[in-house]
Amino acid sequence: MSEFAELQARIARALDRIGAGLELLERRDEAPGADERDAEIERLTAALEEERGANAQLEERVRVLSARQEQALAGLQAEVDRLRARLDEEEEALARMQKANEALRANNAMLRESMAAGLAEPHLVNKSMMAELAALRAARAAEGDEIKAVLAEIDEMLAAADGEETANA
Repeated sequence: MSEFAELQARIARALDRIGAGLELLERRDEAPGADERDAEIERLTAALEEERGANAQLEERVRVLSARQEQALAGLQAEVDRLRARLDEEEEALARMQKANEALRANNAMLRESMAAGLAEPHLVNKSMMAELAALRAARAAEGDEIKAVLAEIDEMLAAADGEETANA
């Protein structure tokens, strides 16, 4: 954007010079020498048109840069949204694992108490096995989610590499 400001300042200076030239022409109008005045008017008109062309080019460049910036911003926003969704999935998997592990710890504590008291409680053994199975399932699901995430990242890298190869070809 500093380039834009620099070019805008340049245009402003040129317009000031043109304005000064027009003031000079007005003063010359009072003096004789119409041919010189006409030549000066033509020169200033040409300079004005040149600056208008430069201004139009600058406006086009600003438009292109703004479009690029908006496109990049949209891409970054999409990436942030994707990462937030991934984080939500990971948090859910973690919550499932924590819940299963808490149930496993609680049941194992009851099983230890039962064994210490010399009571063999088959339902506690069954509960313990079920809690352990739930914990294993939660861990497996979390691993599956992690594998999916890694594969998604690899796919994105491959797509980006293909895009670069296409652009370079």
